[in-house]
Amino acid sequence: MTRIALKIDVDSYRGTLHGVPALIDLLQRHRAAASFFFSFGPDHGGRESRRLSPARYHDRLTRLYGLLLPAPRIGVRCVDGMLQARAAGFEVAVHAWDRVGWEARSPSAANAWIEAEMTRACRRFTDIFGEQPHACAAPGWRTNRHALRLTQRLGLGYASDCRGTSPFIPVIDGEIVLCPQLPTTLPTIDELLATGSTSVEQAIERLVEEPSRVAGDHVFTLRAELEGMCFLPAFARLLGEWQARGHASSTLRELIGSRNIVTLPRHEVVFASIPGRIGQRLLQGKAFLPAE
Repeated sequence: MTRIALKIDVDSYRGTLHGVPALIDLLQRHRAAASFFFSFGPDHGGRESRRLSPARYHDRLTRLYGLLLPAPRIGVRCVDGMLQARAAGFEVAVHAWDRVGWEARSPSAANAWIEAEMTRACRRFTDIFGEQPHACAAPGWRTNRHALRLTQRLGLGYASDCRGTSPFIPVIDGEIVLCPQLPTTLPTIDELLATGSTSVEQAIERLVEEPSRVAGDHVFTLRAELEGMCFLPAFARLLGEWQARGHASSTLRELIGSRNIVTLPRHEVVFASIPGRIGQRLLQGKAFLPAE
């Protein structure tokens, strides 16, 4: 049986306000497990580069926040929705403080900026949920060595900051970071649509078959702003088709919890482009000092 961990990135105010409850309802109807990664700071959706993200699919208000409209504080105005996700039994974790700022600045940011952003997000998580976060996921798979090192210093159980094929211990510039990475393994709907020649229906058809093409468990990243709103019917179909084929949904915590972390392989991480996105993203690289 193939397990597919559903990683839900919650990027915006309206995604938290409207997309999260819609996804909770859909997932509960399908009795599906999932992990929600929340943003907690200001929604600066209006400042987002259309080159680096699926911002073209966002609603009009989101495209104005922080530009022509004040940036709403997600972690203040959307607490009820966040608590609803946990109360419904879903995993909750940290995505970012200012998600737009992170995607724009993190690849070249200094350690002080990285620590300040992550500290603010983790503190707000603790204020809301009454416990320390145990996991994080870098927005847009954009990050740097300082952020990777910080996942170890924070004592996180795992991070999901990259794209790849299977869980591993990351190595950056020869330095081993003792926080497992649980990479996204499947393409996203918006990536498949990026060429303009693929319809939503065709994207879903490909994703239905994708887990069967490569053996092992998978991680699928979706967004509250997309699959929870404009792509909600498409995601409902995808979820139903996966279940009909015997694939089981999972949280990321369950996926990593079934592995012996001591025996996870070590892999270098690299920064490179991926199909359907512009800009450098973190990718799982080759094995580090594999046994001969």
